[in-house]
Amino acid sequence: MQDWHRREGSPFPLGVTWVPDDRAYNFALYSKHAELVEVRLYRPDNLQLPQFTYEFDPLINKSGPIWHCRVPQDHADGARYYGYRIDGPQPTAGFELHQFDREKLLLDPHARDVFFPEEFSREAARLPGSNEGRAPLGVVETTLCDFDWEDDAPVRHSSDLVIYEMHVRGFTARPDSGVAEASRGTFTGIIEKIPYLQELGVTAVELMPVFQFDPDEGNYWGYMPLSFFAPHEKYASDSRRCLPEIEFREMVKQLHRAGIEVILDVVYNHTCEGSRDGPNYSFKGIDATTYYVLTGDPQNPYANFSGTGNTLHTANRAVRRLIIDSLRYWVTEMHVDGFRFDLASIFTRKSDGSINQDDPPIFGQIAADPDLKGIRLIAEPWDAAGVNQLGGRFPGTQWMQWNGAYRDALQRFVKSDPGSVPELMTRLYGSADLFPDDRFHALQPFQSVNYVTSHDGFSLYDLVSYNERRNHANGHNNEDGQHDASWNCGHEGDDQVPDDVLALRRRLVKNFFALLMLSNGTPMFRMGDEFLQSQGGNNNPYNQDNETSWLDWARLEQNRDIFRFFKLMIQFRKTHPSIGRSRFWRDDVHWYGTEHAPDLSWHSRSLAFSLNGDSQQDINLYVMINAWWEPLEFGIHKGSPSDWSRVVDISLASPHDISEPGREQPLASPFYTVGPRSVVVLADR
Repeated sequence: MQDWHRREGSPFPLGVTWVPDDRAYNFALYSKHAELVEVRLYRPDNLQLPQFTYEFDPLINKSGPIWHCRVPQDHADGARYYGYRIDGPQPTAGFELHQFDREKLLLDPHARDVFFPEEFSREAARLPGSNEGRAPLGVVETTLCDFDWEDDAPVRHSSDLVIYEMHVRGFTARPDSGVAEASRGTFTGIIEKIPYLQELGVTAVELMPVFQFDPDEGNYWGYMPLSFFAPHEKYASDSRRCLPEIEFREMVKQLHRAGIEVILDVVYNHTCEGSRDGPNYSFKGIDATTYYVLTGDPQNPYANFSGTGNTLHTANRAVRRLIIDSLRYWVTEMHVDGFRFDLASIFTRKSDGSINQDDPPIFGQIAADPDLKGIRLIAEPWDAAGVNQLGGRFPGTQWMQWNGAYRDALQRFVKSDPGSVPELMTRLYGSADLFPDDRFHALQPFQSVNYVTSHDGFSLYDLVSYNERRNHANGHNNEDGQHDASWNCGHEGDDQVPDDVLALRRRLVKNFFALLMLSNGTPMFRMGDEFLQSQGGNNNPYNQDNETSWLDWARLEQNRDIFRFFKLMIQFRKTHPSIGRSRFWRDDVHWYGTEHAPDLSWHSRSLAFSLNGDSQQDINLYVMINAWWEPLEFGIHKGSPSDWSRVVDISLASPHDISEPGREQPLASPFYTVGPRSVVVLADR
């Protein structure tokens, strides 16, 4: 009986697959509108001329919209790289935009490994003419990148989840990071710093994009993906085959051994190909009408809901399949524990760009996939075109969400803006207004990812050091970046700062972090905030692959007191499961002010609350918060003074600002004077 697949190839799986029984490679590519497809294989010693070319016959090598073929190994004859050349219809009016260009050599969207020739050029992909020898290529191999996972298993935290947002390169790029020179700015560098992460106490790392992005585009952050499968080769100590994959896996395995979850910040809302005049690397030349949302405007054909020039067409089933395949790969092959989806509201965009308010299909597909069961899913619940679906409006009902409202409320309150107390109560409680737990919604407070700072915006130290952003180096006339509710404490910048201003800044940083650790929900903070990392006032250094963005580890030694405070506050939160709960505090919380009742007036800048821990097999806590610039005397309205010991008083100098376990200070009075702009925390004795 003849095996048709040996002659025609198989339409699945997409990408290139080694078929050992046939000693052949199977190629499969989705292109609904292509009229001519050829795959070209290249030897390492000649990237200008293909070693072997196969032109697909649509009567033999096409099933529905998928082109496929089988290439025997002896035909490849030492070839290690491949790309496609594709031709199709010319652009027509309306939504039938095609950008086929037979001269362009195109990267397979399902390539698991990407090779960049020495002559690689973004401009060659953007300008007319051939880019052969200068195009990114997929890799063909007869063996997979083997790795011994040993007894590795997923890690999942609950009340003790504390997320640390970090950039792989920026974390250890500087020589003072203390890692080996070859490991700086790499996955291996993170492995070497695991003891530091353990000392700090974080239980999850959220890695800014690690997918292979365009090395010529100038985007340091990584939000310009070229491939959804290959790890970024510059994050490995060497770009030789398999090393990026192996070093990423080793990083995951070692983080798991340390009890740390690995969450990837993923970009499935756009690609690095930009708008009409951007490079033609892959998706544009394979089938632009499939992969991108179109406008129907010939002058601006690509919808730009991402703010980067194009928008992935996630309403299309082929694009959704690509995303699901990618997620599955990173879970099954790379063992990651979760994903944070950049601009996740784009998943709700229909083909015409409008919002699907009912049931965007990708959410159901992710939920139904058995390989993705139990994976942590975090949304940035908005897009760059003004849609904001924070809370119950977001279709992923079980997803966690970056809570921008929490960020804004905390920034306003700590800088002493009037009228901030009522919303502060709501955010500390877990943002029940956004994540209602009524019978219909049944949402939960841990779905709120609480944060004060992230890669978007000022670092925590810059938030209390600059009134105005300093983004001139980014090349946009200082018009880029968000508008944080920052306050410089009376002196702009970090030069010749008076001692009293420095002391106030340190106090406000501690206030921010204490409130973050005392809030119901899931806390997240950005790397370096624990030792006052500064970006010199740049609150959008997306293209600053330099000392502006790299962690300055000398600041750790300069600010050991801040690091100690962060470490002990994290430990305090993890020790008390009554703070971060599966459900809202409800009757376990009682709100007070300096007097018995909370002051919710416009001029109020103080709040107190007690949290009963019995239901969580925990002790009781009492928190007093003063954002006023004068000391305030608070009455302690629960229990008697002998019930309480002081754990935190931010108005005191280190090490008295926070007590180590077992060294809490007992109270002797039913009143406590909370210093200006300070937080005090009491615990059951």
